[in-house]
Amino acid sequence: MKSTRQKVTFQLAAGAITMALLAGCNVGPKYKRPAYQAPEAFRGADEAQIATNAQASIGDKTWSEVFQEPELQALIKEALGNSFDVRIAAQRILEQQSQVKITRAGQFPQVTAGGSAIGADIPSSFGDITSPLSFGGFNLGATWTPDFWGLYRKQTEVQRAQLLGQQWAERAVRVTLVQQISGAYLQLRAYDRQLEITKQTVKTREDSLKLTERLTQGGSAPLSDQRQAEQLLYTATAQIPLLEQQIEQQENAISILLGRNPGPIARHADNVLAPVPQDTPVGVPSQLLERRPDIQQAEAQLIAANAQIGIARAQFFPQLSITGSAGVGGDSFGSIFSTNSKTIYGMGTLTQPLFMGGKLKGQLQLSKQQQEELVISYQKSIAGALRDVSNALIAMNKTRASREQQQKLVASAQDAVRLARMRYQGGAAGYLEVLTNDANLYSSQLNLVTAQQNEALTLVQLYAALGGGWK
Repeated sequence: MKSTRQKVTFQLAAGAITMALLAGCNVGPKYKRPAYQAPEAFRGADEAQIATNAQASIGDKTWSEVFQEPELQALIKEALGNSFDVRIAAQRILEQQSQVKITRAGQFPQVTAGGSAIGADIPSSFGDITSPLSFGGFNLGATWTPDFWGLYRKQTEVQRAQLLGQQWAERAVRVTLVQQISGAYLQLRAYDRQLEITKQTVKTREDSLKLTERLTQGGSAPLSDQRQAEQLLYTATAQIPLLEQQIEQQENAISILLGRNPGPIARHADNVLAPVPQDTPVGVPSQLLERRPDIQQAEAQLIAANAQIGIARAQFFPQLSITGSAGVGGDSFGSIFSTNSKTIYGMGTLTQPLFMGGKLKGQLQLSKQQQEELVISYQKSIAGALRDVSNALIAMNKTRASREQQQKLVASAQDAVRLARMRYQGGAAGYLEVLTNDANLYSSQLNLVTAQQNEALTLVQLYAALGGGWK
């Protein structure tokens, strides 16, 4: 009897060791990052930027180091703390963390405990019964499906990859939010500047109208000059309510990004639309693979797809399920835990797919095809990132040149207006010349503000294209 027990014990130990060894098997492929031949330098970078591409990129800097205007920094900080989009993205991370725990639980035995009791009070008319009829018991059960082929581990790997993807998605939201706040703030300040120019223009045209009225009343100028002066004035005054409308609507848009109700945005700083520093360091293109959240998110999806292949392969192999239970019971409280009342049983189930009509093979082919699709998507993400940086660099150089020419145009238009007014007051020119030059000046001043805004936006676009703003 003793030798039999030893034999059984040895067999159980050998079986446990065998299962532990088999549990180390993993039929899925190991993940390997797809190769991508990145260029040595970004298209659009000037010679100075290419020469300094080994330096740290502005994409590695925090947003507070890149955008140093205090009012803009305060808005970005508030947005990152209160934005609805950031809070939603953070909540999705928590949800995925819970999903990882749920999926990982499949790798471990499931243990349950329970008890039961039956009691009845029998009337004396049924005979001489000394105690009520009763029964009670307690049992402990366990179920386990050993992960021989890495099925559950691969399922957990999928969930972990999706968690990583959610983390990078949250960082992508931060990058986008910094870009949106910065761009919206620059647009708001451009509207402010255009409104300021319009009010200055209105004041100048009011003075011009008063002069024309005096000349008309004195007989030195025709009534048509006064009407032209009025048209010039009303053209400018009509723009004020439109600009005020755009300003308030832009404030509402920024408020939503901040997680607020629609309302005003405090601002007082001057020279917000200052020229962008030249020779901004951008680093090397290969750094985008590690810094851009959207590329990292695409790779996380690829890792999950790679693990799905392992899940599909594991379906071809046999699955063993082990169930065991132990319990005690009796017809009185004192006899429930008696050693004579214990019951122990175990059961194992081995299932091997034999014929599934091509289902398992189809699942494996599908998982491979989906993985190949995500490889292409990953490569497309990299190509798109390179395009974004290149476009931002090209825009930075070209908008700077455009803004410089627009400044020359404004200076020329201002002098033309000065000369036209002098000629008109001296009687050497009609008011049409003043009207034409004044209209050209006002238009060129508004266009200069737009050019300054576009140039300032290129730094925002370049920073986001390089993957900056989430650290």
